[in-house]
Amino acid sequence: MNWIVSPERFDTPEATALRRDYYGEVAGRYWERPATAQEIDDGLTDDGVELLAPPTGLFLLGRADGVAAGCIGVRVLDADTAELTRVYVCPAFRGKGGAGLLMTVAEEAARGFGVERIRLDTRDDLVEARALYARHGFLEVPAFNNGPYAEHWFAKEL
Repeated sequence: MNWIVSPERFDTPEATALRRDYYGEVAGRYWERPATAQEIDDGLTDDGVELLAPPTGLFLLGRADGVAAGCIGVRVLDADTAELTRVYVCPAFRGKGGAGLLMTVAEEAARGFGVERIRLDTRDDLVEARALYARHGFLEVPAFNNGPYAEHWFAKEL
């Protein structure tokens, strides 16, 4: 499978579809039931995605054999730190190298913004995500926020 990761506006049809899929999955796992279309709409309203565009960030879309299959966001927090967000690969494309490539390209993008570290938070139930972050050199660190869904905090020095 041939993966290509490139910057894309967060509001293109493919990017929007991936963001909806991402939110539907994380919300559904949290609620232990499928998220409704209205719940997904509500979750995406005012979610700060506009910060995933230069100069404050970047939205990256991964295509597998030309099909939009995953995404990741990089948001600059300050002169030294960026945050990874919206890390997602469609279920049909998991285990095929896309998540690792998304992580690698996001790290390169963060370096391009001149930051020294990247960080993220995640939940207990997102076991696969935590394993992905650990495989890519992220270390679990003390809490750096008190977000309602933050249960694990990771950081990596660049």
